[in-house]
Amino acid sequence: MEELVEAPMSLRERKKLKTRQTLRREAFRLFAEQGWEATTVDQIAAAAEVSPATFFRYFPTKEDLVLTDEYDPLMAAAIRARPADEPFLTSAREVLVELVRRIAEQDRTELYERMRLTASVPALRARMLDGTNQPTGMLLDLLTERAGLDAPTLELRITAAVVSATLTETSLYWADRGGRDDLADLLDRALRHLQELDRH
Repeated sequence: MEELVEAPMSLRERKKLKTRQTLRREAFRLFAEQGWEATTVDQIAAAAEVSPATFFRYFPTKEDLVLTDEYDPLMAAAIRARPADEPFLTSAREVLVELVRRIAEQDRTELYERMRLTASVPALRARMLDGTNQPTGMLLDLLTERAGLDAPTLELRITAAVVSATLTETSLYWADRGGRDDLADLLDRALRHLQELDRH
């Protein structure tokens, strides 16, 4: 993940990122070894060689460790760098597919374990699907900014929600199929389908 962050980071920021990555890595290892329910915050903290209090400074709950990431700012910066007159679905497809490809290349095992848990643990799946852990807000801000508006229209809200849902459902589909497909290719296929629908 660190290689994906192109903006310069202070030593403090790098240490915080490293701690988050270590907590996630140890958590996913424990989830794979002993299951979601059997793994406690205390065990994760001990494996990462930090205190439970440190865990909670980074993640409010065990669920948040699985459902949150640092990718939204990367997506936003990359979409802003696309041509302003490019159709938004094209910008989103180009950026999201490339980002997912790079994430999968660097952290495929962790990515799969994260999505496998989200697909199989009812509480995680429900939270992911309720919209609070989707990048809808970030996409909506970008769409509104690109349109030169102070507030989003209904159409922009729908576009943001549909792109976000496509990312979510593609990830869950990939996990449901055992991660045997190329996730970036699936996402490219899904977003191209959206573009086709948009033309009709």
